[in-house]
Amino acid sequence: MPSSGERIHRLALFAAVYFVEGAVLTYFTAFNILYLRSFDLSYSLIGIISGIALIPFVLKIFIGLLSDRISLFSLGHRKPYIIIGLILQSLAFLFIPKVSPTEQFGLYLTLMILAALGMSTYDTTTDGLSIDTTPEEDRGLVQGLMVGGRALSAVITAALMGLFSSRGEWQMIFYMISGLGLLTLFLAFPVKEKKERGEEMKYSKDAFRSFKDKSFLFFLALGIIYPLSLYSAQGMVSAFLNEGMKVPLAMVGLYTSVFGIGTIFGGLIGGPLMKKLGERTSILAALLLTSGVTFVLAINPSAGLMWAVVFLFGFAFGYYETVYFAMGMVFSDPRIAAFMFAFIMAVGNIGIALGAPLAGSLVESIGFRPMFGIFAVVHLAALPIVFAIFRLRKKIPKES
Repeated sequence: MPSSGERIHRLALFAAVYFVEGAVLTYFTAFNILYLRSFDLSYSLIGIISGIALIPFVLKIFIGLLSDRISLFSLGHRKPYIIIGLILQSLAFLFIPKVSPTEQFGLYLTLMILAALGMSTYDTTTDGLSIDTTPEEDRGLVQGLMVGGRALSAVITAALMGLFSSRGEWQMIFYMISGLGLLTLFLAFPVKEKKERGEEMKYSKDAFRSFKDKSFLFFLALGIIYPLSLYSAQGMVSAFLNEGMKVPLAMVGLYTSVFGIGTIFGGLIGGPLMKKLGERTSILAALLLTSGVTFVLAINPSAGLMWAVVFLFGFAFGYYETVYFAMGMVFSDPRIAAFMFAFIMAVGNIGIALGAPLAGSLVESIGFRPMFGIFAVVHLAALPIVFAIFRLRKKIPKES
C-alpha cells in the first residue's frame, strides 16, 4: 500500500498533467488557427496542418501498448514515457515561435507533430499509471481531479492566451505551455514505480480476451453514444447564444468561462459522489442529469437564465466525464491498461466525429432548440445500455 505522501504526490501529478494538457488543447482548438492566420496562411493549408498534427493522437493506442510491454531504461512502464512526453512537448513549444510557418513550413509542421506526439505519450501513459496505482475507491477522485484540472486550465489559460494574442505576444503563449510542461517534470521525476510488475500486471496476449466481454462491448456502445450527444450539444452552445439568442461575442466568452467553472465543480464533486453512490447509480445519475440540462437548453426562454443553465451544463459535462472515465479504468485489464484505456478513448472520439456533422445538419434543418431536444432524448435512449452493462458484469467472476 502506498503511503499517504505517495498518494498525495500521485494525485498532484495526475492533476498537473491534465492541467498542462488543458493548456495544449486550448491552444490547438481555439488559438492555433488565429496564430496561423496572422501569417496569412490559407484556411485549406491550416486544415492540412491541423489534420497532420492529429496523427499522433491516433498512434496513442500503440504508445499505450508499447508502455504496457516495455519498461523503458528499466525505470518503469509509465514514468519514463511521461517524462519523455513532457520534455518533447516542452521543447517543441519552446522552438515554435522561432520558426516562421510560411518561410520554414516543413520545420514548423515537424515541431507541431513533435508537440502532439509528446502530449499523446504522456497523456496515454499517465492514464496507464493512474490505472496501475489507483485503488478502486479512489478512481472517481482521480478522474475528477483530471477532468477538473483540464477544465481549470482551459478557464485560466484561455484568458491568458486571449490577452497575449491581443497584444501580438504569441511567443508568450508557447513559452507558457512549455513552462507548464517543464514544471510538471518536478512531479514526474520522483514517482516511484515497481521495476518488476506482478503477474496480474505483466503483459499477456490473454488480456485481449477482455475485448470479447459482452459488458465491455456494451460499455463501448455507451462510449459512442455519450460523446455523440454530449459533445455535439456542448459544441453548439456558443453558436446558439450568439445566433439564436443574439448574445454579443464578447459576452459569449464569459458564458464559456462559466461553463468551464461548472465543469471544474462537476469533476471535483463527481469523484466523491461516485464513491458514495456506486458505479451504476453514478452513471445513471450522470445520464439523467445531462439529459435534463440539455432539454432545458431546448426550452430556456432568456439569455439571463442561460447563466445558470450553462453552469449546470458544465457541471453535468464534468460529472459525466468523471464517471465515464472512472468506469473506463474499471474495464481496463491491468495487463494492457494503457492500451485498453486509450482504445476506450479512441472509441469515444468516433462518437465525437459522428456527432459534429450530425449537430450541424440538425441545426440547419430544424434549428438549435429541436437539436438540443433530440440530443436530450439520445441520452435517455442510452439508459438500457447502462442496465445491460451492469447486468452482464454480475455474471463475471471478480478476480482477486
